[in-house]
Amino acid sequence: MIQKIISNVSGIKKPEEGSIVFVEPHRILTHDNSAAIISKFRTIGARKVWNPEKIFIALDHAVPPPDEKKAANHKKIRHFVNEQNIKYFYDCGAGICHQLLAQEGHVIPGVVIFGSDSHTTSHGALGAAGIPIGRTEAASIWAIGQTWLKVPETIKINLEGELAINVFAKDVILQIIGKMRSDGASYKAVEFHGSATENFSISERLTLCNMVAEMDGKAGMFPADKITDKYLENRALDPYKKVLPDQEASYISEESFNLNEITPVVSKPHNVDNVSPISELSEIEVDVGLLGTCTNGRNDDLEAAAKVLKGKKIKKGVRLLVYPASQTVLLEGMKSGVIQTLVESGGELAVPACGPCLGAYGGCLAPGETAISSANRNFKGRMGCKEDTSIYLGSPATVAASVLEGKIVEPPKEVF
Repeated sequence: MIQKIISNVSGIKKPEEGSIVFVEPHRILTHDNSAAIISKFRTIGARKVWNPEKIFIALDHAVPPPDEKKAANHKKIRHFVNEQNIKYFYDCGAGICHQLLAQEGHVIPGVVIFGSDSHTTSHGALGAAGIPIGRTEAASIWAIGQTWLKVPETIKINLEGELAINVFAKDVILQIIGKMRSDGASYKAVEFHGSATENFSISERLTLCNMVAEMDGKAGMFPADKITDKYLENRALDPYKKVLPDQEASYISEESFNLNEITPVVSKPHNVDNVSPISELSEIEVDVGLLGTCTNGRNDDLEAAAKVLKGKKIKKGVRLLVYPASQTVLLEGMKSGVIQTLVESGGELAVPACGPCLGAYGGCLAPGETAISSANRNFKGRMGCKEDTSIYLGSPATVAASVLEGKIVEPPKEVF
């Protein structure tokens, strides 16, 4: 897929794996780091962006800004947006950049999306090539509209079977990372195939592609299909043509996973590939649960947690932080009653944003605390405290079940 997409956007007929090509993106994504990128943009002598309609900026990493410096960065970004007439700007509270880019129709099959955030891999969920880049690259793309790219090799992952009712897409990708390890896809694209893929919603595909970054992947990709078309109907901002891999396409390696064999799992401190079935854990007490982020903050995620929590209260002394992925998700959750259920159970509802995922604000851990999180990383210090903290990663249903019990447990099957 990625070779064919790069061929279409670069004009090179058969770009070989390992070759260097220059690519113009369909969109380039930046967030709060736009403030630093603006400084680099000025430093290289640029004055005008190459195309204000292809630049996408969302403020999401420190929302609302927790200190004067971050507020000043937001002000600097707003000024730049107005100065450059940038069309697609989403201010504080609209949501997380990766959610908004897909939700608002910016991502379509067959295109390249560059983003100055490692989880830009998310956007392969819609049949695109979502590729992370650095801040200097982002500044140069703002200026000249393209950057170089080494054509990656591709790993094929086959998914067969059906998930048990208390097993979710998050369990699947954690299981994959556990097997393939944190460097298992270094500078490689990952394509998801198999009969089970047709049962994955776009939200679930976003979860899988998002966490390809935790295998050091260059891109995570689902071939576009009827589920993609349905999601993009009356949503896509541009016309598109699906780009599918050739039937005889060759891959550097293939891995197969039987979904019937996957059970609820968690990623244990302090590496994402340190994965274990929950049933094999001794009792792990938790102080806080984080529900949301770009990995698992969509409606189906919040609904799964609400099913577990409905009519119950989280354990005394335990906290539940709720960060919807976007304002649209928040409003839909309010209408459906999901948000009310989460709050009534003891959840602390926050502005749609990244929150404590990056450890900057909004629910950071204290020394000695343990978290169960639906986010994508559990490195030491990830939730704001480097001293003797532990972060476990699991599905939203696992987060909900664990804050009820005050310890990490499997989601109860009877509620699904």
